[in-house]
Amino acid sequence: WEKNQSITMKTTVIFLVLTTTFLQNVLCDEFQKVYQWKQLAHRKQEDTARSNIVFREQIQPQQSSFNESFDSYNNIPMGVTHHKGRLFITIPRRRPGVPATLNVIHMDKVAKDEQSPPLDAYPDYIINQLHNDYKADPKRIVSVYRSKVDACDRLWFVDTGMLEYPDNPIRVQRPQLWIIDLSRDRKVRTFEIPESIVQQGVGMASLVVDVEIESCDKAFAYIPDLVQGAIYVYSFEKNRMWSFNHSSFSHNPERANFFVAGQRFQWDDGIFSITLGKRNTTWRPVYYHPMVSTSEFTTSTATLQNETLANEGSYESHFQSLGERGPNTQSTMHHHDPETDVIFYAEVNRNAIGCWNTQNNFTTENHDIIQLDHKGLIYPTDLNVSSDAHSVEQGR
Repeated sequence: WEKNQSITMKTTVIFLVLTTTFLQNVLCDEFQKVYQWKQLAHRKQEDTARSNIVFREQIQPQQSSFNESFDSYNNIPMGVTHHKGRLFITIPRRRPGVPATLNVIHMDKVAKDEQSPPLDAYPDYIINQLHNDYKADPKRIVSVYRSKVDACDRLWFVDTGMLEYPDNPIRVQRPQLWIIDLSRDRKVRTFEIPESIVQQGVGMASLVVDVEIESCDKAFAYIPDLVQGAIYVYSFEKNRMWSFNHSSFSHNPERANFFVAGQRFQWDDGIFSITLGKRNTTWRPVYYHPMVSTSEFTTSTATLQNETLANEGSYESHFQSLGERGPNTQSTMHHHDPETDVIFYAEVNRNAIGCWNTQNNFTTENHDIIQLDHKGLIYPTDLNVSSDAHSVEQGR
């Protein structure tokens, strides 16, 4: 946004992974830490009662395989979502030793002096458990990068179905979109993403949900694929999915150089994050960017929801560039705050949280930094905005 422009709304920011903090005003000088870990810990599985299983399908427990043996160094969170006093933390299975890919912290049960609470599997460890022979099982969750909660109190996420172990990737099952009713802790639906859309789910690292509370059955999920350079659109009402491909979904090789925590490396991640602006009559602006890029692009929900247009393929002009955010502004996730009309960016190359007020022109000068910290904000991997919390996840 414009420099020195203030936000009057009181907000909260949560930093998770090595640091979790609450922020009383997004323009304050320092963050107040709430949770921080040197290494994540899981509550013992025997401490989680069998009665805690909340999904209708009953799954019989099995003996843990070697993959379930906890290895704290391999539990690297990628996403955090806050909903009514619960933090949902996702740990994709990129190394062995991850007992649960979907986890929860009940914040009201954490002691006031506890800064490193253990994680509980959500809904439990059994649904997060892999079969010893890696047999496909659509009732179980294999690997999740990030999740979102919609206006109808539903948790959405993509299970990639992949174990991304170095030199030994394993495709356990087809990727699935999961939808869970958090008000009752009941599974609403799973949707297996067909091979006609994508061969494997490794590139689906985030999603955004488009829905109004008055019409929960008319929800859409927009899922970027950073590997295939595509956007997948899921209609809850139709229970169907279609896809878009465009040159703006690809990475920019000229922005492939990263310098984080003293390490230099190159990446080629394509479209990584999608966020939605304020509704304009019947549609909303869509903002998106590849991670390996400093540009922002736009389309509309009217375009993405048009299955006929997607199938015809004549939509090149529907996706347009807004311009450049500025040097070293490569971003993982970004999120539009409907209360302030501001988009926040998790900027990995600057160890910063950037911002742009969508009421202003999209220029480099109209982009600013609300927080920069080369020690406490290294590699922010997730960022969410809700009515009761702004949340940013940091990992290193």
